Amino acid sequence: MCGLDPWGSRDPAVPVVSPAGNRGKGERGSSGQPSSRLAAPRDTADLHQELCLYTLGNLIVESEAVRMQLLPQGIVPALSACIQSPHQTVLEALGYALSQLLQAKEAPEKIIPSILGSTLPQHMLQLLQPGPKLNPGVAVEFAWCLHYIICSQVNNALLITHGALSTLGLLLLDLAGAVQRSEDAGLELLVCPVLRCLSNLLTEPAVDAVGGQMELRDERVVASLFILLQFLLQKQPSLLPEGLWLLNNLTANSPSFCTSLLSLDLIEPLLQLLPVSNVVSILVLTVLCNVAEKGPAYCWHLWPGPLLSSLLDTLAFSDTEVVGQSLELLQLLFLYRPEIAQAFLQQSGLQALKRHEEEAQLQDRVHALQQTALHG
Repeated sequence: MCGLDPWGSRDPAVPVVSPAGNRGKGERGSSGQPSSRLAAPRDTADLHQELCLYTLGNLIVESEAVRMQLLPQGIVPALSACIQSPHQTVLEALGYALSQLLQAKEAPEKIIPSILGSTLPQHMLQLLQPGPKLNPGVAVEFAWCLHYIICSQVNNALLITHGALSTLGLLLLDLAGAVQRSEDAGLELLVCPVLRCLSNLLTEPAVDAVGGQMELRDERVVASLFILLQFLLQKQPSLLPEGLWLLNNLTANSPSFCTSLLSLDLIEPLLQLLPVSNVVSILVLTVLCNVAEKGPAYCWHLWPGPLLSSLLDTLAFSDTEVVGQSLELLQLLFLYRPEIAQAFLQQSGLQALKRHEEEAQLQDRVHALQQTALHG
């Protein structure tokens, strides 16, 4: 994991850091270790450079001794030169080699500082700029490279000052547009690292210090994220938590993103994700807590509607974390809109709570919610 544990007990307004995790790409072995990759056979002038980079990437994986020899021999300046190649195949091979280097256990202390001190980060961000020159294969490689750098937390403020948030935000919009145009073949390979990069950057103090979140403060970001959530629901539901981590981190400390959720009528689509899994349920409920804790005006828009009946359904779940997050949301709703408590009582809410009265992890919160519902 990179950063905070997203499943731990926490305040709903505390941003979540998404995990470093495995890339899940085709060349990854079941053990989670990267497997060797070969260059595609071609008779072109750049083939030699491409083969060297893939060979280098494979050697990097196999031996720390090799990695330690490469640094004093100038591997970082060499990669900085290669990234300026006009050949997409060379760039993809470079991304592969660099990603292996960045995943080394010694990378945060011995490798990433040198990379951040080079021109590589600026060039990587340029290769992630949406537009006709964006190459999907190259973008996937460098999005993962950027993710590994961000998860190291060596100097994310530098990436933010280089415009990482705005670049990734624009790429998010572009990916949603590709889904709408049905140009989504293999898109999840790029969606995953982009979501993780944004989620983790949003937890950085430097975001507020440099006004970084302003670069994402646009309804289109929320709308695009929901397009991608629907895409992942259909294509690869296991990646839904990636998008929901980002939505949580966007809404945690931002009334404007909460307003976007409400103004775009996205609460009901969010509730429709509750049955997918317990992990997804917890994240959905956490996002709703982020909205509700902003105060009465926000809770006013959450009810009437399907929210209360959905929460009554989640109280029937056996997972204590899901139920606990539901209790937290109900407490906020009762606090800011007492009439919701009356509706809860009328819909047999007390009976729904009774099944959890003897659960050690929940009984205090259950009792507190019962008292709030009955006595205000």
